Amino acid sequence: MKNTVNSSVKLTILLSLSLILMAQAVYLPIMLLVILLITIATLFIHFRQTELHAFSKLWTGLGVLAALASIYFSYRTFIGIEAGVAILTTFLFAKALEIKNTRDVIIIFNFALFVAASSFLFSQSILMASIVFACLVSSFMGLYRLQTSGFKHQDRITVGFQQDLKHVAKFIGLAVPFFVLLFLFFPRLPPLWHIPIPENKAVTGMSDRMSPGDIAKLSQSSALAFRILGDMSKLPPRSELYWRAMVLDHYDGQTWSSSPFNQQNYNSENQTRQLQHAQFTYRYLAADPQSSWVMGLDQSIPNNPQYSLKNDGSIVPNRAVQLNEPIDLQWLAKSRLQDISNDYPIVKKTTTEYPVNLDIRAQKLAQQLFEQAGRDPERYIHHVIDWYKHQHFAYTLQPGLLGQNRIDDFLFQSKQGFCEHYASSFTLLMRYVGLPARIVVGYQGGELAPDGKSWELRQLDAHAWTEVELNGKWMRVDPTAIIAPQRIDTGMQNYMDAEQNVWGAERSNVRYQQYALLKKMRIWSDYASYQWQSKVVGYNAESQQSWLTKLGIHSTYTMVMVLVLSILSLLTGYFLFIFYLRWKNTSEIERLLWRFSKGLQYDLRKQEFETIPVWMQRLSERKELVDTQVFKNTAQLHQKIMYAPQHSQQEIEQFGKMLKTCALVLKNKRKILSK
Repeated sequence: MKNTVNSSVKLTILLSLSLILMAQAVYLPIMLLVILLITIATLFIHFRQTELHAFSKLWTGLGVLAALASIYFSYRTFIGIEAGVAILTTFLFAKALEIKNTRDVIIIFNFALFVAASSFLFSQSILMASIVFACLVSSFMGLYRLQTSGFKHQDRITVGFQQDLKHVAKFIGLAVPFFVLLFLFFPRLPPLWHIPIPENKAVTGMSDRMSPGDIAKLSQSSALAFRILGDMSKLPPRSELYWRAMVLDHYDGQTWSSSPFNQQNYNSENQTRQLQHAQFTYRYLAADPQSSWVMGLDQSIPNNPQYSLKNDGSIVPNRAVQLNEPIDLQWLAKSRLQDISNDYPIVKKTTTEYPVNLDIRAQKLAQQLFEQAGRDPERYIHHVIDWYKHQHFAYTLQPGLLGQNRIDDFLFQSKQGFCEHYASSFTLLMRYVGLPARIVVGYQGGELAPDGKSWELRQLDAHAWTEVELNGKWMRVDPTAIIAPQRIDTGMQNYMDAEQNVWGAERSNVRYQQYALLKKMRIWSDYASYQWQSKVVGYNAESQQSWLTKLGIHSTYTMVMVLVLSILSLLTGYFLFIFYLRWKNTSEIERLLWRFSKGLQYDLRKQEFETIPVWMQRLSERKELVDTQVFKNTAQLHQKIMYAPQHSQQEIEQFGKMLKTCALVLKNKRKILSK
C-alpha cells in the first residue's frame, strides 16, 4: 500500500491532538506538556511530506521515556486518575509518530476519541465538554475523509474541510435526538465505582493563612467562588451577607493562622437545639468541587451529617469529598450559637496574644484610647472606630509594601489598605488592651444571578472582618464598613464600578476596563456553567424522577416503554422524512416511470443497471406482443425530454399517456397467455 495520507486527514490529526492537549493542559505536568507540544510541532513538519515514514524507533522511545519520567516525578506513581490519563495521552502522541498507512490513521482517531473522553475525569465543566465535542467532530471528519479518499475532492484544503464538517455535522445532528431521549428516559443507575479525589488540588482561592495583600489579590479576580440556591426573597439584607469560611486567631507579626481549638467540633446538642430558630433555609453550591470549606452565612448550621460545624463557626466535610451537589444549610440569624462562656479560658489565651516587641506605636495608641474610654470595652470600640474615621484612610487594592512593623506602617504612614489590613489592625488594637479579638475570613455581599433564582459570590467578594468578645459572646465589627461603607452597602462589584480609585493610582483606568469586561463575560459564562452543571452533570436519579413525575410517569416500566416508543417514533419519522425528501427531489418524469414500473409484474420491472432505452427494448422483445413500436416511441420521447435543451408540459403529458399504452399492451399480453 502506498504510504500517502490526504492533506485534510493530516490536518484533522493535528487538530484532534491539539484539542486533547488543550483540554488537559491545566492538569498535565509542565515537562510533559512541553514534550507533547514538541511532538505536535514535529508532526506538523513531518506531515508536509507527500509520503509518510515512521520516525526512528530510537527517538520515539527516548521521547516516551522522557514523558514517563516527567509523569513519575510529578505524581510519584503511574497509578491513579491524573497519572493514568497522562500515560494514555503520552501513548497516543507516540502512536502518532508511527503513522505509515491508513490503518495507523484509523487507530489514531479511535484512540483519540478514547483519550478525549478520559479528560472528563479531570473536569466535567461546559468548557471541557465543548473541547471534547470539538475533538469528536475532528476525529469523525478524519474518518469520513478516509472513507471518501477514492473520490475527487476540492483542490483547496479549506473548501474540502468545510464540506467534511458539513457532512459530519449532519451525521451528528441525526444522532442527537437519540442521545437526548436516552439521557432523559434511560434509568439513572448508581456508579459501579467511585473516582478517588486528588489531594491538594483545591483552587477556591481561600487559604488557611492570611498576610496583608492576600485577599486584595483574590479581589482582582471575577471568577465564581460559589452559588447560593433558595428563595431569594428570604435572603437577609446585604448588611448581613457575611459568608463565613473560618477564623484566624494566631498572629506571628507577619501572618495570621488558625489555632487547633477552632477545628474541634461544636457541641452537637447545642447545634440541634438551635435548629428550631432557623430563619432561612438555603443550599450552597461550590464552584470548585474540591473546596475545603462550606461558605455559609454567618451563624449557619449544616443539615447534612456529612458536614461538621466547628468551634469557630466554620463548616467542613467530615472526609474529603467533591462538592458537586448542593449542601443544605440553615441560617440562625442573631442567635447564641457563638456563646463562648464554657471555653472562655482557652479562647481568651489564643485571642489576646500578640508580638509584644512589634508595633510599639500602635500599642501606645491603643492604651491612650482605652484610657480615654474609661477602660470600658464598648466605649473603647467606639473610640477606635472614631479614630479610623478621622485619619483619612483609603480603601485600595494596591496598598504598597509594609515593613517589619506592619501595623505601625499601615496606621501612621501609608494609610492605604484593603479589608485584611483594616481587620488585622483593628484586631490587634483590641488585643493590645486585653480584649479577645480574632479575624474571620470569607466573603461578603454578592449579586443576583441573571435568572434571578440564585445568588452569586465571586472571588472579588472575598473579605475579612473582626470579631470582638463582649459579655461572653462574639460581636462582629467590620472596619471596612467605616472606611468604605459603599463596599458593604452596594457590594464589591458595584463598588468597583463606582470607585475606580480602588485599583490604585497606577493603571487604574486600564485595570478598571479589564475588570468591567471580565465581569460581563464571567457573569454569563458562569450562568451557562451553572445551567450545565445543574441540568446535565447534576441530572441524577432524584432529578430524573422529579421530572418524570411531572409528566405522569411513576414507574421504571412505564419509563422504559416511553423510551422504546419514542425511539421507534423517531425512527419512523426519519424514514418518512427521507422518503419525503426523495419524492420531493424526484422529477415528474421519474415519478411516471416509477408508477409504471410498480404496476408491472416483478420480472418486467426496470432493473438498477438498465437505461430507459434498454428497458423498453427488453419489454418490446416479449413474445406474442402485437404492438412493439409504442415501446420504441416511448424511449425516444424520454430521450427527447431528458436531453433536449427545452421541453414542454404537453410532451410530459404525452409521455405519461404513452406509458399507459405500454402498460395496456403488456396487460393484454397477460390475458392472451392466461387463455
